[in-house]
Amino acid sequence: MSDGDKVPEIHDEEDVNYKPPPEKSLKEIVEADQNDASLQKYKEALLGQALKEAVIVEPDNPSRVLVKRLALVVEGRPDVVLDLTGDLQELKKKTFVVKEGIQYRIRIDFYVQREIVTGLKYIQKVLRHGIQHEKLTHMVGSYAPKLEMQSYSTPVDEMPSGMLTRGTYTVKSLFTDDDKNEHLKWEWCFELKKDWE
Repeated sequence: MSDGDKVPEIHDEEDVNYKPPPEKSLKEIVEADQNDASLQKYKEALLGQALKEAVIVEPDNPSRVLVKRLALVVEGRPDVVLDLTGDLQELKKKTFVVKEGIQYRIRIDFYVQREIVTGLKYIQKVLRHGIQHEKLTHMVGSYAPKLEMQSYSTPVDEMPSGMLTRGTYTVKSLFTDDDKNEHLKWEWCFELKKDWE
């Protein structure tokens, strides 16, 4: 994590010139341009089974995006995995130990069901002693519904190092999209130490 670029607050527009396209249902997309064979072939490659039938992973869950876990990925070590399917309040009480100075990625595993989701974003605020230390926004992309779990990994980043950076950090995470739907919002903590426990 590095101090640096200021990113606007979660509910502010990241770019005032960017206007997300109007939302279209999967049915509208499938039915458009029916007489264009090459476009239909492209849609089939892109949408797969969602082109033929509704893709529903969890029938009792009306959400389009089902976020299942977040993992801290460090080469040569087992992933530090946060299960996001349980009680998120309990997750806040657990502190994960992380070694200072490591290079890491964050991977988010999720399902998309029912409709295409556009402009998925992962937003993360890191706080120490209640003061915002860093804020990152990662553009995840647009995804078609699939029965298979989908994943996104952030670019490689580096944890700070040195005695003054050691301590406990609170992370506020948000998985959202262009239409400002909050698919999942959660908090978690990690303790930066000289070495892994």
